[in-house]
Amino acid sequence: MKKYLVKESFFPFSLTILYMIPFGFASGLPLALTGTTLQAWLTVEGVDIVTIGLLSLVGIPYSIKFIWAPFMDFIRLPYLTKRRSWILFTQICLALSLFYFSTLNPKGTPFLLGLIALVIAFFSASQDIVIDAYRTDALKEKERGVGVATFISGYRIGMIVSGGLAMMMGDKIGWENTYKIMAVIMLAMGIVTFLSPENSSQPQNSVFSFKDNLFEPFKDILSARVGIAAILVVIFYKIGDAFAGALTTTFLIKQIGFTVSEVGTLNKIVGLISTIAGAFFGGILMARLGIFRSLVFFGILQALTNLGFWFLNFTEKSYAVAGSVIILENLAGGMGTAAFVSMIMGFCNKEFSATQFAILSAISSLGRVFIAPMTGFIVKSLGWSNFYIISFFVSIPVLFLLPYIKEKINLNNQG
Repeated sequence: MKKYLVKESFFPFSLTILYMIPFGFASGLPLALTGTTLQAWLTVEGVDIVTIGLLSLVGIPYSIKFIWAPFMDFIRLPYLTKRRSWILFTQICLALSLFYFSTLNPKGTPFLLGLIALVIAFFSASQDIVIDAYRTDALKEKERGVGVATFISGYRIGMIVSGGLAMMMGDKIGWENTYKIMAVIMLAMGIVTFLSPENSSQPQNSVFSFKDNLFEPFKDILSARVGIAAILVVIFYKIGDAFAGALTTTFLIKQIGFTVSEVGTLNKIVGLISTIAGAFFGGILMARLGIFRSLVFFGILQALTNLGFWFLNFTEKSYAVAGSVIILENLAGGMGTAAFVSMIMGFCNKEFSATQFAILSAISSLGRVFIAPMTGFIVKSLGWSNFYIISFFVSIPVLFLLPYIKEKINLNNQG
């Protein structure tokens, strides 16, 4: 029997969905603290640009987290349930690492600062592994759309707190105090984890073996249960978004003529709110349409809204027009993300969901990794108008793959 701090019947929705907000927040919080916020701190402290550039390598754990995910699938720590125990452990480690990080001198001990930043990124990526697995295990099929949307909202809020808000705090109260406050916030997330619902349906492994725990998850993904067509969908479903979004900031500043502050307001604040709204709207629609029809419908919307930037290229500078284009593009992107993440969750076998979600999320980044470096060359050679037309056409082929995975989506999302 599940135990809850508050009876689930008190809420008009699943209590598990409610907890997706703090879990998303906890997942999004550490990202900027070793990324953009750290860059701001280093810049203010006068650290040389070469060191700042090299410190961007601390983000590597996010790309290779599937390597140690099998161990988090197998090992159960001696408290709480398997997923919640790992979430709590990583959050405590993150809080301690961030607190120690706040005491370091960027100019005096850059190597130690980089090492601890790498440790923070490792525990952050590890937290992502197990939170993704908890979400996959705990949310029922009809809860996934709203659950993912709720998680995305919390995640984005966490990024705002550790990004823009932390930068303002660093300017006002100092970076040491800022990172200490972030450490306390992360520790508070551990209390939420301790009170979160149990997931008693988790399979518990008995004996670790390289075959069962390291190779079986890969083999299962490549099996007929998921298959090559599904993997191609995972790689290419968001490729149009990645293509168009790679140079949006540059396009709005250099081509349209907006200032950096105006772009920050339009593309970050307005875009962020639109993404959250799109994720929620998409989650609600998914409950009615089902995952397959949602993937088709939202995929078409993602492709069409990319053409908004093509249209914007032929207009005079206008907040109303640019704002409308950005709102529509982010609404469609948020809806597509809700369906896409729900699809990946459906592909995961609960026996090793931590490993498989980490693998599939890594696979999904391949298109973005290889497309982004090409975008500048395309704009330089063909111009902005052709660039956004191409972003529309690269979004289309994956839609023709969706019928080939319809049965897999329906099968894997039953129950």
